[in-house]
Amino acid sequence: MNYFILIILGLLILALIFFCLQLWKSANTLQKRYAGITNIQSEITATKVRLNQAKQALLEFEQDSQARESKLTQEVKQAESRYDSLKKEISSLEENLEDISFGLYKPHFSFKTSEEYKTALENLRNRERQLIRDGRAAVCPTHWTVGDSAKEGQKMIKQYTKLMLRAFNGECDAALANVSWNNIERMLERMRKSFEAVNQLGGVMNMSVTSDFLNLKQDELRLTYEYEEKRHQEKEEQRRISEQIREEEKAQQEIEKARLQAEREEQDYEKALNKAREEALQATGARLEKLTEQINSFEAKLDQARQNKQRAIARAQLTKSGFVYVISNIGSFGERVFKIGMTRRMEPMDRIDELSNASVPFPFDLHAMLYSDNAPELETALHKLVQDRKVNLVNPRKEFYREVKLEEIEAFVKDRGLSAQFIKVAEAKEYRETIAMRQQNSAATAAHA
Repeated sequence: MNYFILIILGLLILALIFFCLQLWKSANTLQKRYAGITNIQSEITATKVRLNQAKQALLEFEQDSQARESKLTQEVKQAESRYDSLKKEISSLEENLEDISFGLYKPHFSFKTSEEYKTALENLRNRERQLIRDGRAAVCPTHWTVGDSAKEGQKMIKQYTKLMLRAFNGECDAALANVSWNNIERMLERMRKSFEAVNQLGGVMNMSVTSDFLNLKQDELRLTYEYEEKRHQEKEEQRRISEQIREEEKAQQEIEKARLQAEREEQDYEKALNKAREEALQATGARLEKLTEQINSFEAKLDQARQNKQRAIARAQLTKSGFVYVISNIGSFGERVFKIGMTRRMEPMDRIDELSNASVPFPFDLHAMLYSDNAPELETALHKLVQDRKVNLVNPRKEFYREVKLEEIEAFVKDRGLSAQFIKVAEAKEYRETIAMRQQNSAATAAHA
């Protein structure tokens, strides 16, 4: 808009100059023609004066426009800076995951257990209390007087510094109550902002919270966060151990159940076999042939029952024996994602069925079931083989691995002298039927459209 006005003014000035030139030419002509009749020199002088005035006005207008533009640019920059500052302050108070720049928190302390963190946290809080008692948490170097009384001035300073500490501690307590893995850096920033705001309010009277107290409060925040993280890790470890104990108990119950069942079958078949043999001693002809067949059948079943009994006893004695399984769930996790786990169950497929419960949309498919006298060792070895492809790097209980080739697991197992049948292609029955039904539904919808 300013440039348009300048152009109009420029054109007007040019027109004025052109008019003046024409007027000057006409005046010269008239002066020559009517010399002595009139004198236009004074008019020309006046016109030149008006032209200079117009030029000066144009120059002043340009300078004023430039000054206003510079002022507006500076105001916009200040507004943008203020907006960014307010946005950061608001962000430090919000709990919005989408606004977070994710990063790994680097621990400041290296205690081994949650109890050590708890003790360190209590010691730090004692240091905070001591700093307050010593008058080094908030200070005022100015000696104020109230009503010409230094004593009343000291009382006022004590009250105001106490008020500042309460305000700052309130903000710190709010940060401590809300700290989590995704906002600890913002909570630290929030403490620092509160520290600056409180000190700014106390600046008029030259009162301030000390940096030593701020550092202690920020260490308290870090310790609180790391303490909770350590407790979480310990709970996860306890959960893992509890799950392992439950799995062991189930395995022992199954082994004991299998042993008792094998013993009952052994006793039943021994009785039936003895009875059939006694009857065969007195039988002849067709009856003898039938009893002979029964005797052979009872002997085979008795032998199988004894084998089952011995297997159950051996499994009970071999506390590390079990099965390592390799399973997948294409519908839930996609292609080439496998879970490698271990079970000591007598019927290992029961464990696979448990994993295929309501927590996943489709059941798991078995790719390999490997028996080993030392199943934990085999499981650990397989985990190390594909460790670099672990899906969850934080929780070691999640035994899922991506971009794994069954061929490398099979080759690794064979190198250890184990043999097992590997199913390369997952059946994924429910998932594949679901895909087919969706395609049929889409085709039917398109046909009716």
